[in-house]
Amino acid sequence: MSLLQVQNLVVEFPHRRGTLRALDDISFEIAPGEILGVVGESGAGKSLTGASIIGLLEPPGRVASGQIMLEGQRIDNLSHEQMRHIRGRKIGAIFQDPLTSLNPLYTVGRQLTETIQAHLPVDGAEARKRAVGLLEDTGIPAAAERIDHYPHQFSGGMRQRVVIALALAAEPKLIVADEPTTALDVSIQAQIIQLLKRVCKDRGAAVMLITHDMGVIAETCDRVAVMYAGRIAEIGPVHDVINQPAHPYSMGLMAAIPDITVERERLHQIDGAMPRLNAIPPGCAYNPRCPRAFARCTAERPGLLEAGATRAACWLHDAHAGAPR
Repeated sequence: MSLLQVQNLVVEFPHRRGTLRALDDISFEIAPGEILGVVGESGAGKSLTGASIIGLLEPPGRVASGQIMLEGQRIDNLSHEQMRHIRGRKIGAIFQDPLTSLNPLYTVGRQLTETIQAHLPVDGAEARKRAVGLLEDTGIPAAAERIDHYPHQFSGGMRQRVVIALALAAEPKLIVADEPTTALDVSIQAQIIQLLKRVCKDRGAAVMLITHDMGVIAETCDRVAVMYAGRIAEIGPVHDVINQPAHPYSMGLMAAIPDITVERERLHQIDGAMPRLNAIPPGCAYNPRCPRAFARCTAERPGLLEAGATRAACWLHDAHAGAPR
């Protein structure tokens, strides 16, 4: 059974010239112990999807329709106070910049123990013991001493480990990680990726990993959802999406990844740019940039269709329509 189910999620922003639809009919699920990668260009809706699940949508953004289910319980319609209890206890969050998640005025130990005691029935001594254990689990050396240090006394990579420890403090079932390695150098990135994978395996937690880095996706995830203009363009096992992408946008993304075994002067690029929210074209949102678009693509919006091992929102995979290939 799925731990997280997102069903037909629509997120809108009221605007003086009307309503902007930022997420348009998003559906996916994540099983316990699974890592789902969410990838796409800036503005595709990746972080907005994560914020909707965590319950941290910036006003005036709102969930207009659809639903988000966690362990069979609907969470998108909960009050701020109810969601605050679930956030931390059942859902852990890891953000791109650890300094936005840590209070510079408190030691990391105080922040960890307060989080643990807010969600678990333990006393101060037990909370501190757990906090030291979390710091050790996330690879911070001399954790018993470092627990009384302040965030500014840690390096960027170590701060991100503290944030992961904070996200794990109440033993959540789901972790939403939004670009957790972007601000780190490559060697530290690899360590954080290994840490996320180990946490997922050891604790049976589901992870939603939001990133624009296909290398991180390939190294970390079980499945991947490719997003474009607030919609899912393709979703499936990571190996299949990377090696045999079924959507022309996914093909373009994969072709843009440098291949050290092939000599070429220029990298592949996808011409054009993602449309603004107030100018999303009719039909398939990708059609103005798509080299394989045909008449139907400009008139009808495709849903996710079976495309071999994956599902792709592309009329090329409509077996009944005899679409040109």
